[in-house]
Amino acid sequence: MSNSIFQFGQQRPGYTVPVLNERAVRASAGMLFFLAMVSFMNAWLLGNFQPTRVFVVAFLIDFTIRIFINPRFAPSLIVGQWVVHRQQPEWVGAPQKRFAWAIGLVLAGIMLYLVVINNVIGPINLIVCGSCLLLLFFETAFGICLGCKLYKLFSKDKAQLCPGGVCESPPAPVSGISPGQLVIVLTVAVGVGGVAQWVKAKAAPQTGAMQASSYAPAIDPAEAERCKVPEFAKALGHEEMWKLHNHCK
Repeated sequence: MSNSIFQFGQQRPGYTVPVLNERAVRASAGMLFFLAMVSFMNAWLLGNFQPTRVFVVAFLIDFTIRIFINPRFAPSLIVGQWVVHRQQPEWVGAPQKRFAWAIGLVLAGIMLYLVVINNVIGPINLIVCGSCLLLLFFETAFGICLGCKLYKLFSKDKAQLCPGGVCESPPAPVSGISPGQLVIVLTVAVGVGGVAQWVKAKAAPQTGAMQASSYAPAIDPAEAERCKVPEFAKALGHEEMWKLHNHCK
C-alpha cells in the first residue's frame, strides 16, 4: 500500500484501481451536510449569510485538499475516518469519487465568487446551494453518489467498485409495497397534514393581532427605492424572503 503524500486513493492488494473507504466518505458527507444545512437555514430564515460565507471557504479548502493533494489530509475525511475507525472498511473506486468531488469543488467556487467575494443575493445562490445539499444528502442518507453516476456518462472508463456493488452486479429486484404499507404511509401523511393545518389555524389569530397593533413609520425615499423587490423575487413568490435577506421591512 502506497503512502505517497500526493495521491488520490489507496493502492490495496487485490484491487486493480485506487480505492477509498466508503464508510469514511459517507461520514464526511453527513457532517458537511449538517453544517451546510445550518448555514443555509441561517441565510434562508434569518437573512444571515455569514455562516454560509464561512462554510463555503471551509468547504472549498477541504475539497481542494481532497482533489489536488490527498483525501487522507482533508479535515472532514480525517474526522469521518476517526468516527468510523471501528467499522469494517468498504473499499470503493476512487476515480469516480474524484469526478464527483470535482463537481462539488466547482459549486463551491461559484458560491465563493457570488456570496463571499461579491455578496450577491439571488436565485442562482439558491440553485447552487440546493444542488450541493442534494448531492451531500444522497451520499450520506442513501449511499448514492450522484456525481459518480455522471462519471459513467462522461468517462470512457467503466466505474469499478461502486458502493453496494451496483457496478459489478445488476440491482436486486425492487420489492413491492403491500396495500397495508401504502395505507400506513397515506394515513401518516394525512395526519401530519391535519396537524399542520391545526397549528396554522391556532397561530393565525396571534398573527392578526400583531398586524393590527403595528403602525407604519415614515419611509425614507432612498430606503424605499433600495427595498424595491426585484421582478425575479416576485416571479418566485419570494418577496418577503428577499426583504428579509436585504434587511428591508
